[in-house]
Amino acid sequence: MQGEHRIVRARVSGTVQGVSYRVWARGEAMRLGLTGWVRNERDGSVAALIAGADAAVAAMIERLWQGPRGALVSKVEIEEAADDAPMDFRIIV
Repeated sequence: MQGEHRIVRARVSGTVQGVSYRVWARGEAMRLGLTGWVRNERDGSVAALIAGADAAVAAMIERLWQGPRGALVSKVEIEEAADDAPMDFRIIV
């Protein structure tokens, strides 16, 4: 994917823990050629750092609204970030 590089932080709320959301998100990110991480938060949400080509990041943001089978996403909050992203896409436990 070509284009401007973009890094965002995402917080996904709803029924997103206990449905393999992190594993699904990692797979989607890898298919899109993105780097970053995803983790469960104590409040029941899922947080992610997503980095890559602008078009790929935009596609991932759209996919976050879908999630895996069993997920029921009620909110996706996005903010631009200046963090350093890892060279791959990780699940943080």
